[in-house]
Amino acid sequence: MSDMNSGSTRIDTSKRTWLIASGCAGVAGGVATAIPFVSTFQPSEKAKAAGAAVEVDISALKVGEKITVEWRGKPVWILKRSPEQIAELPKLDGQLADPLSKRHPDEFTPKYAQNEHRSIKPDVLVVVGICTHLGCSPTDRFQAGPQPSLPNDWEGGFLCPCHGSTFDLAGRVFKNKPAPDNLPVPPHMYLSDTKLLIGEDSKKA
Repeated sequence: MSDMNSGSTRIDTSKRTWLIASGCAGVAGGVATAIPFVSTFQPSEKAKAAGAAVEVDISALKVGEKITVEWRGKPVWILKRSPEQIAELPKLDGQLADPLSKRHPDEFTPKYAQNEHRSIKPDVLVVVGICTHLGCSPTDRFQAGPQPSLPNDWEGGFLCPCHGSTFDLAGRVFKNKPAPDNLPVPPHMYLSDTKLLIGEDSKKA
């Protein structure tokens, strides 16, 4: 009688141990499965950075200099133009495909950049450095005068090395070039005289 009770106790204990172990394994497996699933609801750091606005200090930017920052995986150029370069822009209107940036303004030129210098401040150009033809990145050709692949009356700007599209120092494309549109002006605003925010604007400009 006592032997039977002892055997029953041993069997029950074994079953209880097996059930506990199985339960723990199941819970652990469920948690391990749930963690990756739940994490898919949280945006990655890379995804958050891809759409985030970028703050840029331009206090050290000198006339004739250009800096490049990345926004949404694209190069954004910030160029400080001289008074002479700004004065030259209206003289080029007759050579340009879209001098007043009227084409596709919602996509390429915010309202506050629909002017001859295509910028909020005349001396600071902010454009996406990607050619509107096939997505190559144009190169700087700031020096005026005759140069290879450029006209003799060149006043400075950008040259796309892929198919020869040329842009002036406001990012406006010249006529009869493969690129159909001016370089895009990204949404941007000034946080102060020397700080730019690329990717957001005041919506009031």
